[in-house]
Amino acid sequence: MTVFDHKRLSTAVVHLDVDGLRRGRYSDKYFENVVHVLEGARAAGYTFAGNSPRLAAEEAAGVPTGDIRVEAQVFNRRSPYALIAGVDVALVMLRQATGYFQGGQFVETWRELEVEAVEDGVFTHFDGDTENVQPVLKVRGRYRDFALLETTILGVLTRASRIATNVYDVLGAARGKPVLFFPARFDLPEVQPVDGYAYAVAIQRFNHDKGHHLMPLVSTDAQGAWWGGRGGGTVPHALIACFLADTVEAMIAFAEHVPPHVPRIALTDFNNDSVGAALATLDAYWPRYRAAIEASDPDSQRRWTLFGVRLDTSSNMRDISLPEGGGSGVNPALVRIVREAVDSAWQRWQVPPHLLEVAQAYCRNVKIVVSGGFDQARIERFEAEGVPADIYGVGSTLLRNDKTTNTDFTLDLVRVEVHGRWVNMAKMGRKPNDNPDLQPVDLSLL
Repeated sequence: MTVFDHKRLSTAVVHLDVDGLRRGRYSDKYFENVVHVLEGARAAGYTFAGNSPRLAAEEAAGVPTGDIRVEAQVFNRRSPYALIAGVDVALVMLRQATGYFQGGQFVETWRELEVEAVEDGVFTHFDGDTENVQPVLKVRGRYRDFALLETTILGVLTRASRIATNVYDVLGAARGKPVLFFPARFDLPEVQPVDGYAYAVAIQRFNHDKGHHLMPLVSTDAQGAWWGGRGGGTVPHALIACFLADTVEAMIAFAEHVPPHVPRIALTDFNNDSVGAALATLDAYWPRYRAAIEASDPDSQRRWTLFGVRLDTSSNMRDISLPEGGGSGVNPALVRIVREAVDSAWQRWQVPPHLLEVAQAYCRNVKIVVSGGFDQARIERFEAEGVPADIYGVGSTLLRNDKTTNTDFTLDLVRVEVHGRWVNMAKMGRKPNDNPDLQPVDLSLL
């Protein structure tokens, strides 16, 4: 899947509209025009008859333009770096949709390609000089056979690498704390597999670079489809509404009916009283947990362990736990007051001496999960101020595409084959480049 396991995604994993790719349904129309021109030139038996500013007349003469073989390089222009993802999908596109239609039947020609690619999970760097780039993919072959794939190859690389880089940067801001992947509701369902895959690549890269052991935590099964993950989650506001705004009753039902391995995380902002909801849930869970302790019932202990409380207060509201002027939304003051209340909740209970340390640990182990409008800058502020948040839930900002996060990929034809010799044919301002991370790819294995 990545540079860390040296396994590439295969056609069996990446489900694509192969017929649509072959017919150019997803291609910018001018690439379809290119194919028509080159096929027409080939059918007419045309050979180059113009005046090339790059080649001597005798060298350019007789080049069969319709069947011209090219070297294409694909590179990224996010500065200063980009975490690359989506390469394997691009390779599957080449494997499945390289070729041409003849008599209504598609003739595959992927075997005639020479392909080099990096593995997902590597970095590229860009200093603004388009003549000094690090290609992530190189393809040599007859251009009309794969011209229609440029749009889709660049598209998947751009999206996946942008999300992977955004996630990597947010993980750095969180200083190794878990980041829940919550952007599913902000885009089309069809993009969830590639988005979740890009997130998982970022987790792997961060663990490798920083020595952490974070697990990828996605919210839908589709986001985990390409790497064997499953969606996880706790409760939405809707469940509390179904229990007539009684957060405690909803959390009791959750514990009773959801398997113990699913973390119990109380959503505390429904009635805009995060401290009250957190304490009331602990008050309800602790007696059941204590009974499980005394009965030596580990399954029930897990069932009645409150893993965390999630603060999701709307940005335009001040939680009633805070005084006037205490700020709105999920702010540092709210997190601190909830942490303090949860840590001392055991003092509300009549705990026998032999369970005192157990009760104190039970409270201390409750995680504080924060969500609602978090991005890299906001997380950095929380961490710089020592806010006791344990887990960050991040959604739409991981999809961000602005001047700082744009992860634009470009495909250039940089060489063409002329009478058996490869000749530089890059447009001005570009030139062929190498990348030590490029490796030969056997498309038959995909």
